[in-house]
Amino acid sequence: MPQNNPGETPTEFLCPITGFLMSDPVVVASGQTFERISVQVCRNLGFAPKLHDGSQPDLSTVIPNLAMKSTILSWCNRKKVEHPRPPDYAYVEGVVRARMDKEPGTGNRVARSEILPPVAENSPSDYDSVMGAIRARSRNSISSSTSLPLHHHRPVTYSSSSEIFAGAENPNPIQSSFSTSDYSSFPPMSEEEEEIYNKLRSANTVDHEQGLILLRKTTRSSESSRISLCTERLLSLLRSLIVSRYNIVQTNAAASLVNLSLEKPNKLKIVRSGFVPLLIDVLKSGSTEAQEHVIGALFSLAVEEENKMVIGVLGAVEPLLHALRSSESERARQDAALALYHLSLIPNNRTRLVRAGAVPIMLSMLRSGESASRILLLLCNLAACSEGKGAMLDGNAVAILVGKLREGGADSEAARENCVGALLTLSVGNMRFRGLASEAGAEAIMTDIVESEGGSERLKEKAGKILQAIRGGEREFGEGAEAREWNRMLEASGLSRSQFQGGQKEGFAYSSQF
Repeated sequence: MPQNNPGETPTEFLCPITGFLMSDPVVVASGQTFERISVQVCRNLGFAPKLHDGSQPDLSTVIPNLAMKSTILSWCNRKKVEHPRPPDYAYVEGVVRARMDKEPGTGNRVARSEILPPVAENSPSDYDSVMGAIRARSRNSISSSTSLPLHHHRPVTYSSSSEIFAGAENPNPIQSSFSTSDYSSFPPMSEEEEEIYNKLRSANTVDHEQGLILLRKTTRSSESSRISLCTERLLSLLRSLIVSRYNIVQTNAAASLVNLSLEKPNKLKIVRSGFVPLLIDVLKSGSTEAQEHVIGALFSLAVEEENKMVIGVLGAVEPLLHALRSSESERARQDAALALYHLSLIPNNRTRLVRAGAVPIMLSMLRSGESASRILLLLCNLAACSEGKGAMLDGNAVAILVGKLREGGADSEAARENCVGALLTLSVGNMRFRGLASEAGAEAIMTDIVESEGGSERLKEKAGKILQAIRGGEREFGEGAEAREWNRMLEASGLSRSQFQGGQKEGFAYSSQF
């Protein structure tokens, strides 16, 4: 098999089990991304390997990671690398068995009921198989006059508790092994849950409306109800109703999910139940009111640390960015900004935002005064990654941020601090910043902040550090603390003093990552 060079390939593109560039990446229930065949082999052998960070993945559910696949293929084209091919099943099995020998404990086995048979070479994907089952159920099990239409293009995910469809056609030559979900092992339903459940599982659209309105009303203000009603039974029904073509059904399903997502114990459960691809679908093509609720749900779910990576890799960044830019609802724009802020707290999502064109969009919004405080929060995060820093410097961010401070556009103390914080992050370890800041008149603004009687000490401290970065470049390299600071910056950039000075004379701009 062709080997990949991990030194040249981004780590996130490599399967944690085989170490090869992934050809068909999938996200598992616990949020990690693997090569599909690696997950299938592990499930067939009843084994869940320990990863480098000591965690153990939950392999009960897989979702195609189309965003990661597209990113990998783009990277291959850019680097002129051959597109990855699926690894040989027997080879992966050998790798997994070798790991099983090293990890002989029984604690990392998975239940036999969760094991799927291997997929034959060139066979249709799990998605095709599932969609065949959905189409069969739509024809055979539910009357078309009373059922909610299904969008055949929507991705659907199933956990070990998902329903099977009796008599369904199966285009996959290997028979699927979805287990029946009678919920017999689940705790008995409360009267409250049973009433809602019976209405949601009805074939009557009016019952769906009434059940969702009741669920929405019950979970609006009651914390205990939000926790007790976030059951796999109700979540399973909500998955189908949230993509309904009936606006009132879709809207109330989305609003109910927002209410359920407010409680911390529910956030991970909802994401692992497969809602994220459905929420993204509604965000792209649902009703305006439903989209507003979906943005709120994604914001709420993104607060949970373990959800940030999954929501990002499943493709939520671009539609949220579109909503931030173009939604007619102020509330939707604010929630989209907060959702993106929480997603951008992890490095991979920062890169996704930058590559989706977030920097020019946000700088344009900042100039026009739209959602300034939240946009500044986002820009602070993006400035912390090398791609974001480069895009911001190229996009005239220094002049825009300084202009905001000069004109009073950052009207609150928090906004002023975020504005100065973004400038400070741009200044650290970056040789371009000094010239751009001097040209924008940043020194006078920072001096005013440092010498003003008002303002927090933290704000003044940040402004003082920016002044050091600006003034440090105006003197010859000498001895002392200032010289040590420039030496540190030069060392980080990999340049000598003569190279730097020569580069400045020739008009080159050097920057370093930090």
